[in-house]
Amino acid sequence: MINCIGKSRIPAQFMGISTAPTMSQLSEEISCISCTESSQDSAMPATSEGSDGETPSSPDPNSLISYSKAASYWDGVPASVNGMLGGLGQVSSLDIRTSDELLTAIWKRPNAPGRERALDCGAGIGRITRLLLSRRFQTVDAVEQCAKFVEAARTALADNPHVGEIYCAGLQEFTPQPDFYDVIWCQWVLGHLTDDDLVQFFTRCARGLRPNGVIIVKENLASGSEPEYDATDSSVTRPRALLEAIFERAGLSISSTRKQNGMPRGLYEVRMFVLRPVEVAVDSSS
Repeated sequence: MINCIGKSRIPAQFMGISTAPTMSQLSEEISCISCTESSQDSAMPATSEGSDGETPSSPDPNSLISYSKAASYWDGVPASVNGMLGGLGQVSSLDIRTSDELLTAIWKRPNAPGRERALDCGAGIGRITRLLLSRRFQTVDAVEQCAKFVEAARTALADNPHVGEIYCAGLQEFTPQPDFYDVIWCQWVLGHLTDDDLVQFFTRCARGLRPNGVIIVKENLASGSEPEYDATDSSVTRPRALLEAIFERAGLSISSTRKQNGMPRGLYEVRMFVLRPVEVAVDSSS
């Protein structure tokens, strides 16, 4: 059932070239409703020299993120696997396989999450729902911003008995039902949210977890110490330290983490994080 309650954005940053962060060239699926508007835009600050003639410091990437610009970008992206992955559709099988291995590892640990219901955040055309989550969970819901991606997902998943609701909403405004999900999956989409909106999103997600539930984040990581802004799709690629600080601010601890290996050379590092509310977090690894 497709439920359009708003709009989301999409993953602006599937994979970026680490030496030139054009995440839009290598993007991932994640968005929903008519990718043209947004609720929390930020004005781009001036970058001219100050009155004293000195070049000002680089602006905070959070001030550059524009949800409406991101939505407009994704509105022009084809509703296909290749479009979702920025022309690198060939990595889809590798991506799904390693994500599946992560789920297998999680379920072998103590206090493993259940397998009843999962949420695919920034679902795009439903690639992860179709190829991974619906094969592992009894029911999978999805949230996506771009209307044409939602329609593509509806078509691809129409005969899948394990697909529940597909919500049209931006993650900056989406609230999962409380105590509802065993796994909330967030992949190649979080770079579209400001730091504060991401903290709030994670906080809402934590309330949406069932006992032993986890949030799984799979994202690109910047190689330097500062986040890298991509004006093309209005997204940021965060360094690991910043992303982990955001987890902490949201009251989440890293239960386990692993690097995605096998990606084409020259791309950002892709890392998976298994997160639990801090009071139940266990088994940290790198």
